[in-house]
Amino acid sequence: MRKQILLIALSLAFMPASLTAQTLTLEECRQMAIESNRDLEQARAKVEMAGYDRKIALANYFPKVSATGAYIHNSRDLSLLSKDMSNNLQNAGTTIQGIKDQKMQELMQLIQSKPEIAQQIMSNPDIQQFIAGLQQMDYSAAINQIGSSVNDLFTIDIKNIAAGVISAQQPVFVGGKIIAANRIAKLAEELSRTQYDQKYEEILVEVDQAYWQIVSVANKKELAESYADLLHKMENDVAVAVKEGVATESDALQIKVKANEADMLLTKANNGLTLAKMLLCKEIGLPLDSDITLADETLSDIPLPEMLEEKNLDDIYADRAETKSLELASQIYEGKVDVARADMMPQIALTANYIVTNPNLYHGFSHKFGGMVSAGVMVNIPIFHGFEAIQKTRKAKTEASLYRLQLDDAKDLINLQVTQLRKQREEAYEHLRMAESNLENAEENMRVATIGFEEGVIEANTALAAQTAWLQAHSEYIDAGIELQMNAVNLRKAEGCYSNGSSLQND
Repeated sequence: MRKQILLIALSLAFMPASLTAQTLTLEECRQMAIESNRDLEQARAKVEMAGYDRKIALANYFPKVSATGAYIHNSRDLSLLSKDMSNNLQNAGTTIQGIKDQKMQELMQLIQSKPEIAQQIMSNPDIQQFIAGLQQMDYSAAINQIGSSVNDLFTIDIKNIAAGVISAQQPVFVGGKIIAANRIAKLAEELSRTQYDQKYEEILVEVDQAYWQIVSVANKKELAESYADLLHKMENDVAVAVKEGVATESDALQIKVKANEADMLLTKANNGLTLAKMLLCKEIGLPLDSDITLADETLSDIPLPEMLEEKNLDDIYADRAETKSLELASQIYEGKVDVARADMMPQIALTANYIVTNPNLYHGFSHKFGGMVSAGVMVNIPIFHGFEAIQKTRKAKTEASLYRLQLDDAKDLINLQVTQLRKQREEAYEHLRMAESNLENAEENMRVATIGFEEGVIEANTALAAQTAWLQAHSEYIDAGIELQMNAVNLRKAEGCYSNGSSLQND
């Protein structure tokens, strides 16, 4: 026996956690749903993206600095002279030498044609030496070299070009577009937070409804078990009474039929409880077959919801995600009006550049890097673009007014919803008080009927009717308690109390 107890204890100690029942409170279910919901994670990512968009819009206030570099290889150099002029320069010495030789030849012919001059020259050795020197002088190569040098000066080497520029632009006035864009980005971030809050709120509402649905079904299951046990006890008592001749077969059959109905009711309650727990497991991110028990599931009486301080309509409008979204959307489109209007205004920006090139443009195209700094002001004045900016402005104004109208309609619907739920809450409290009173009467009636039936002074039909009335009264009492809890859930949602607990609210 001790060995068996030890084996059972060890098996329970090493049992997987998934097989042991988890007892969960409403707050734990909410937290688990928030941590596991993928839609909420996507909404959180959208908030993060909107934050980046806000920072991107803020960057437009600062100057934009960029650096650009380029390298170009060309197949030919750049010449400022034509081919004929280039050839003439490079052969200038040869040309001049030819002209000189021709003139010397003409001079010698002239001298030979005049004998008296030729005789004087022949008789003077210095003149003969001078003339011989002129005939032998050859300066074509030197002049050709000078011509080539001059030609090179008019030829620019552009086969390998490297250039770079560092530029900076600082907007001074763009019609208020940067200011409006930053305002829109901030509003868009707030809108994404509001959408996150709305999803957060929907998750909590779904979890609360699924939680109290399980509490309702669990209580009705317990009620069905008590009812079935009671009828089976009556069935056994009637069977004994039939054998003793104090009851008829008809009484036994009636009770048997009711007992079968009670068993069917219990089966439905078990199935309903299983499905309700599967739904809650889906909402809180657990496997559907997880064994869970709720903290309020085993309570004999359904607890009353916490009474919150009644909020005025202005506070409700400020806390409801729907109204906040519409308000932000209308403000965003009002900002778009400013953006569209800015396209019709002049735009002014300061510019500064540093340009560097090789060949050096500022030093005779030498193969060195050289640069310069430039600064200036750019002004762009729109004159006519087919009234495009005007139409954009009108469209943005119309969209802003559209969201304003939707916001007014939403406020009217919220007012109606809150008023209706508050009236329903009063009715639910009254229903609960009546159900509690009816349950007390039904329990007393059933107690008296059961004693009377056991003593044989009350017929089976009367006892069955008392038990059926007790079952109905107890079921109505459970429904009234759950109705009050569901009303509290819907009223908290209508008054915007759920979104106030959003984890991103104060980020």
